[in-house]
Amino acid sequence: MKRSKIVDLLKSLEWGAQVCVKGWVRTRRGNKQVAFIALNDGSTVHSIQVVIDLPQFDEEYLKGISTGACIRVNGILAESPGQGQSAEIRAEDIEIYGKADPAAYPLQKKGHSLEFLREIAYLRPRTNTFGAIFRLRHHLAYAIHDYFNKQGFYYFHTPIITASDAEGAGSMFRVTVLDPGNTPKTPEGKADYSQDFFGRHTNLTVSGQLEGELGAMALGGIYTFGPTFRAENSNTPRHLAEFWMIEPEAAFFDINDNMDMAEDFLKYVIAYAAEHGKDDIEFLNNMYDKELIERLNFVLNNQFIRLTYTEGIEILEKSGRKFEFPVYWGVDLQSEHERYLVEEHFRCPVIMTDYPKDIKSFYMKQNDDGKTVRGMDVLFPKIGEIIGGSEREADYDKLMNRVKELNMSLDSLWWYLDTRKFGTAPHAGFGLGFERLMLFITGMSNIRDVIPFPRTPKNAEF
Repeated sequence: MKRSKIVDLLKSLEWGAQVCVKGWVRTRRGNKQVAFIALNDGSTVHSIQVVIDLPQFDEEYLKGISTGACIRVNGILAESPGQGQSAEIRAEDIEIYGKADPAAYPLQKKGHSLEFLREIAYLRPRTNTFGAIFRLRHHLAYAIHDYFNKQGFYYFHTPIITASDAEGAGSMFRVTVLDPGNTPKTPEGKADYSQDFFGRHTNLTVSGQLEGELGAMALGGIYTFGPTFRAENSNTPRHLAEFWMIEPEAAFFDINDNMDMAEDFLKYVIAYAAEHGKDDIEFLNNMYDKELIERLNFVLNNQFIRLTYTEGIEILEKSGRKFEFPVYWGVDLQSEHERYLVEEHFRCPVIMTDYPKDIKSFYMKQNDDGKTVRGMDVLFPKIGEIIGGSEREADYDKLMNRVKELNMSLDSLWWYLDTRKFGTAPHAGFGLGFERLMLFITGMSNIRDVIPFPRTPKNAEF
């Protein structure tokens, strides 16, 4: 008999139908006459109850069915008389695929802390919580591709190994085949990377943006969606060493086009996840964050307010609020500042523009005032900044001067600068950390809980 997914059975509810389900046992209870098994196959947060008339089966064989075991059940789909469930399967034939020793299985009991589950990341997808999170991760990923495909953007693969540092931050993982204890040296005593695999110093990428711009200047509009890496020793609930980034770039876009796309994009993917992951979001709302659904609707139902950095600073200075971090023109805004603007002052999402050039990246288009750039950040409730982007500097001389001001390496950026020599054009784009978006969608408070296998300092076991 062909297997049915539990999510489909709970939608069809064809009473009396012969069905076959396969999955993992969440709980087993009952008495000497009947056993009730909650079976889950990962297709939905909801388990289906399997009712076993014990005298009809080999008692010794059924002892192998305990929490964590994997089984196949053939039986009759029937309306359930029990509370809290609409359907049950009355078992006629059972096969045990894999047993789980009750004395050793770590998920034998309910109510494990998220901290404990991080220690068994290889098993935590079997819990309701992480099943819900990872299904939502799929829905969001699909929605991202779907959105950009409908907008006529092309999925562009940028390198994971690169010689450039897009952010100028320097916290990167080096890629080398050289013996760290016996590295060849130049006559000046420095590491001689000409003898390395790529013939130069290379790292894992922190961003696909610079290469993405090259694609946009040929294809019109592209987006990247891939892993990025930062070697910051930040062991906090908001940092990962390996994370995923979505980075669209569009030729002939200015900052206003960029803001329009960012707002439209965020509303599209959040609405898609809310529709297709409704049960999972309701579960997370009920179990972890009672305001989750309200915040999602807050973004979907409000137009994003747009204001300049200077206007935002004035609002913060006049707020009368005593912030942990002082507010003054030129400061890099903290989450508490951003959340005040979103949650208390405007009561809607905010897009802030025209930041001081000294706190933003070298590639942002410079404004005529000589002090600010056409950067933009999208600010959300609870999260603060969720998107960072800008109109890119298209003028060769201005970009070159900025690179020199910051003492950046021309050796690794010559090709990027060259694009401003050959058919330069206005263009813009933004970056969205996928895991940060996942925090917003799921209501989780620790970024380690929205990626299957988190990479953080001292943690790469699974």
